[in-house]
Amino acid sequence: MFLLREVKYKDILYIKNLTIKNQLITSIVGQSGTGKTTLLRLLNKLISPDTGDIFYNNQPLRDINSIDLRREVVMLPQNPSIFRGSIKENLLIGLKFSEKPLVNDDKLKEILELVNLQKDLNQDCEKLSGGEKQRVALGRVILMEPAVLLLDEPSSSLDEDTEYLIIDRLVNYTKKNNKTLIMVTHSKKVANQFSDEIIQLRKNTIITGEEI
Repeated sequence: MFLLREVKYKDILYIKNLTIKNQLITSIVGQSGTGKTTLLRLLNKLISPDTGDIFYNNQPLRDINSIDLRREVVMLPQNPSIFRGSIKENLLIGLKFSEKPLVNDDKLKEILELVNLQKDLNQDCEKLSGGEKQRVALGRVILMEPAVLLLDEPSSSLDEDTEYLIIDRLVNYTKKNNKTLIMVTHSKKVANQFSDEIIQLRKNTIITGEEI
């Protein structure tokens, strides 16, 4: 799905050769400063490499319209934006921005169940905890039904039990719907338990495998 060759971004990241496969769960791990978030941002064209080439489905990323790409390859940052208004409005806003058809309340409730958020759709998002806001944002991304989900620490604001539950449900959703999930995680336990492949970043070095 993604192929990176001789990709360099400032002094943060250098990737000689890397393939990220379609319809797999891929975790990106490594110490702070090794370029984990940078790699996600490169895949989403939020930034461009100084040198090298990135391909998506055999097409050079630079030749793909950025808006079209981000409708298919959606990134959720570690600290996602939450907008003023209700949970319902926050869930639907991704569909509005991407000009996709809106869904009914039953579908929204299904998404809340998926992200384990037992809240009323009309509740004010400003009154939610950090972990609850993170789950609303995750639900918003899932509703957009992208081919690829790029998630930067999707469970960073959650306790360990909730983290396990959310990642487990997210992985099941990804596999059931033939999606591709690429996530940065601080947890080696999460990476080892849920990943098909693991990318371990070190300074100017990449190690790939099924376990760390």
